[in-house]
Amino acid sequence: MNVKENIVVDTTIPTLGEAKIPTPLTNQRFVDDTKPLTLSLTSEDLAELDSDSLSLPFEKAGPREKLYFDPSKTKCAIVTCGGLCPGLNDVIRSIVMKAHYQYGIRSVVGIRNGLRGFIPKYCYDVKELTPEVVSNIHQFGGTILGSSRGAQSIEEIVDSLGRMDINVLFVIGGDGTMRAAKKIMEEIKERGCHISVIGVPKTIDNDINFISRSFGFDTAVGKATEAIRSAHVEATCVRNGIGLVKLMGREAGFIAAQATLALQEVNFVLVPEQPFKLDGEDGLLAAVERRVKARGHAVIVCAEGAGQDLLGVQPEKGFVGNPVLGDICTLLVDRIKKHFQARNLEMELKFIDPSYLIRSVPATPGDRVYCGFLGQNAVHAAMAGKTGMVVTEFKSSMVHLPLDLVTLKRRTLNIKSDYWCSVMDTTGQLDYFNARGNGKG
Repeated sequence: MNVKENIVVDTTIPTLGEAKIPTPLTNQRFVDDTKPLTLSLTSEDLAELDSDSLSLPFEKAGPREKLYFDPSKTKCAIVTCGGLCPGLNDVIRSIVMKAHYQYGIRSVVGIRNGLRGFIPKYCYDVKELTPEVVSNIHQFGGTILGSSRGAQSIEEIVDSLGRMDINVLFVIGGDGTMRAAKKIMEEIKERGCHISVIGVPKTIDNDINFISRSFGFDTAVGKATEAIRSAHVEATCVRNGIGLVKLMGREAGFIAAQATLALQEVNFVLVPEQPFKLDGEDGLLAAVERRVKARGHAVIVCAEGAGQDLLGVQPEKGFVGNPVLGDICTLLVDRIKKHFQARNLEMELKFIDPSYLIRSVPATPGDRVYCGFLGQNAVHAAMAGKTGMVVTEFKSSMVHLPLDLVTLKRRTLNIKSDYWCSVMDTTGQLDYFNARGNGKG
């Protein structure tokens, strides 16, 4: 067994049946399903890995020569769920354009306000999605379909799909949404229906299992660096200035870590995966004091889920199942101020929280390109009769991943990895925690 804890890594993609219909696509490099990509996993990809690496076959994304669905008789639906993320409109646009112009699919509908849009009691109408409707939506943040959080009846969702004669459902959302998509697929299969369920993983925190790059993440990091730059300017323009920036990251600190590497002006980065203390000679407060005394300023980046154990309250579950986070940054502001006041040290602290600005902006060009690939390959997969899967970039290749695999657990930072070591080297914060006081910046 190559993997600890009896976790089976199965990359097989379910299908609705044999694909027999010739594709209308021309001048394409078609994918041969009998020739999968062989990619090597390491402990960076799967922490449960016992050996140094594990080679697995992955189904390559792209067009197939034979289709399962007849494009002239196919009806598709798109739903966006969960929190906002840069690039949602780009993925919607890409799906519609590919379906309409390349496959000749004339009916694509948008489900309004997330999975609620399937439930009759909410009385939401559907939105017809044509090339004219979606032509300019990539210029705007958010989603033209609206979104929502919270579980809905899987049975009612599948009933609704049947009433609307939907053949393909594209589900765009995060970890919880992918779990819902898996349940929808299982209910469809149990009923003996032939509806393809294709996921496009969306998580601004970059925390979906096996998804090394989620769309919108690069945009979020770019906007985060703007906030960090502002905090650095504020901190350096006063005596003993401290800039504190709060970034998204409920259970994973990828945005905080990547933004730290991108700008290299951060002196302390706090993430959920790395516990820390406030008090004592090896605590954060003493480390910040050493930094300020040595360099005259400090910049702290804090992921929203960091240091929850320091708040002294038992985390509750919200209505979508996620833990309700305490406000760690309010605690940090209060304790840092009190620490410096108790020592009669002058200090000026500026706190910046850019979270909603980051979530709602349009995607950057790099993310737009990626969203285009995701939408196009999602349509290719659906028309070939694939189901119960997501399309993503993995190891620099566009591949299909089964929903069973991506919903196995949440992805988190490996604080024993070379990547995290680079983050620590960039900040130099370990020197200040260890009282050596010769960190970077």
